[in-house]
Amino acid sequence: MSAQSVRVEFFLLAAIWGSSFLLMRLGAADFGPWATAGLRVAVASAFLGPILWILGKWPDLRRHYRAILFVGLLNSALPFVLFAYAVQHVSTGLTAILNAVTPLMGALVAWAWLHEQLDRWRLWGLLLGFMGVVLLSWDKFAPGSSDAGLAVLASLGATFCYGLSASITKKYLTGVQPLAIAAGSQFGATLALTLPTLYHWPRVMPGVTAWCALLALGVVCSGIAYILFFRQIHHLGPSKAMTVTFLVPLFAMAYGVVLLDETITPAMLIGGLVTLLGVALAMGLAPRAALGAREKSTLEP
Repeated sequence: MSAQSVRVEFFLLAAIWGSSFLLMRLGAADFGPWATAGLRVAVASAFLGPILWILGKWPDLRRHYRAILFVGLLNSALPFVLFAYAVQHVSTGLTAILNAVTPLMGALVAWAWLHEQLDRWRLWGLLLGFMGVVLLSWDKFAPGSSDAGLAVLASLGATFCYGLSASITKKYLTGVQPLAIAAGSQFGATLALTLPTLYHWPRVMPGVTAWCALLALGVVCSGIAYILFFRQIHHLGPSKAMTVTFLVPLFAMAYGVVLLDETITPAMLIGGLVTLLGVALAMGLAPRAALGAREKSTLEP
């Protein structure tokens, strides 16, 4: 792929994942959080399964199915339920910003479990990132705002699940074909959510908008997005691919303002910037850029 094609796919991935919060709200309005998450992973499984078969990646899934199915519980089933609940009570833009905390949770879990070292830049990043979360959400815990406060906690719980699944993947699934992990995790999530989905199935048949939203969530935001993300990892490496996290909230807020008449508050802007700066430091991006600039300056005449 050319460098321009890689950049186009990078922005396309951010646009797709940014739309997932809008689509979850549209789906959860009729289906509720459990059925929204269950149908999303079921559709994604139906989409990715044939691709896995055609590309001959099933052997990898069979060899590592226990770990992959468990990753599906943490990386898809629980987070999708929690975010589908959250978008019903707070704006999609705020939920997307909170989702950007995922690398911070991943760094904390890797430090506590895998004993990965945190240098001073990463520690500052963790502190700054969680300060941003406080700025974003402190008013959601005011008296009478219990649903909003629970939505914030649900979003943070989802990011913790993502962080934990990342460490499990690194510890037990290193070297496994990414497509096998992507498809297999959707299979695992579907198995985990089948009974809750049936139990919480809406009594009134959802409308066409909700059905279309869930189909788009499964095919585009899970199926196609996974393929694009792993292509980014292949061409850019994991660290650079993860920087898509910084663009997702921008798209999510834009969709919310244009399509849902949501308001972007000064607190969201300030808290979001502080959070994303903390995420950048925790991912080691800012120090690398500074180091690269210093190295370049020593080479210049």
